Amino acid sequence: MSGLGVIPIADIPEVVAGELLADLIAAAAAAQGTPVLDGDCIVVTQKIVSKAEGRIVPLAPDDLDARRELIERESSRILRRRGDLFISETTHGFVCANAGIDLSNVDDGSAALLPVDSDRSARKIRDGLRARHGVDVAVVISDTFGRAWRRGLTDVAIGVAGLAAVVDLRGSSDARGRELFATEVAVADEVASAAELVMGKAAGIPAAIVRGLDPTWFRESAVAELIRPPAEDLFR
Repeated sequence: MSGLGVIPIADIPEVVAGELLADLIAAAAAAQGTPVLDGDCIVVTQKIVSKAEGRIVPLAPDDLDARRELIERESSRILRRRGDLFISETTHGFVCANAGIDLSNVDDGSAALLPVDSDRSARKIRDGLRARHGVDVAVVISDTFGRAWRRGLTDVAIGVAGLAAVVDLRGSSDARGRELFATEVAVADEVASAAELVMGKAAGIPAAIVRGLDPTWFRESAVAELIRPPAEDLFR
């Protein structure tokens, strides 16, 4: 790998239900002089995917009962609760705060839910860019999660298309020739986190191009590769 570039895609207009995100992304990238190219990976925030897919629901910010009911509806189970904070397992298998329900960057009195099938959402964008704009890319849908053991938030992948979610290095050798027995790299999460550095939390930039990824990482995959099975999870 000779180098990695991360390019924010600015000036994507406000997204409403039914929008074709592939067209909005391609147009905005071309307008700023950085058109999408073959071999790019496009990282798209969950928020605009949820808006395009009509996953915005009414929720009064001070209605705690309605909020709890919504969290429970979007969860397969509640793992922990502390005051108004729920740690839940979503129907996708993600363990996160409040079932991923987000009140930021949406109209007052509304909440954004996670896409029903984030891998399918990523494939739809990828297929649109290929069919209508002639570029072969990977797509990662990103969202902001906290992490066990560490403070702070980071973006992670909640949907992937055309990129390995995990690159398994077990059986290969390190720089000193020692065999690796446990190394699995969460490539899709790393790509999502890198893109977040140029998108930010308040800049209104919902997508980015990550350019220069190792071509061997481009393959069909699913975000389920990143989810640790319960039998291997010491915390559930």
